[in-house]
Amino acid sequence: MQLRTLAPTALAVATTGFLGGLASRPAQSAWFAKLKKPPYQPPRLAFPIVWNLLYTNIAATSAATLDQLEERGQDRERRAYIAALASNLVLNGSWSWLFFTQRRLGTAAIAAGVLAVSSADLTRRSVAVQGAKAAPLAAYPAWCAFATVLSTHIWALNRR
Repeated sequence: MQLRTLAPTALAVATTGFLGGLASRPAQSAWFAKLKKPPYQPPRLAFPIVWNLLYTNIAATSAATLDQLEERGQDRERRAYIAALASNLVLNGSWSWLFFTQRRLGTAAIAAGVLAVSSADLTRRSVAVQGAKAAPLAAYPAWCAFATVLSTHIWALNRR
């Protein structure tokens, strides 16, 4: 993978993680502590560990995918992948703002579902280009699907 591809991809992913992290600070608030949560809610420490691993995977897999598309001369597909990645990262960062900052649990649950679909599409695109080398990216839509279930359950438990 080329540094000229990895650097901007990693920067975009890291920026998403940073902004999402800023929005997630209320996870340590009294408001979040008072929310009813399902018994399968992971411990707080799990989230930064999982997300850092996922973000690293997204950046590396996306950079490798983009490099391969460039090597093949598939410029249209490369631009489409960049657009899909950018949309995905906006959705990704938006969830934390909707849930923690805006406290819009229902909207956040819907956004998590859209993010899961977007993540599955990103994985599909990467696997189509790289084959089995991109398979680890499947952890991303799997985690987003879990987050959708968890968000929806938290919303249902706390509807007024």
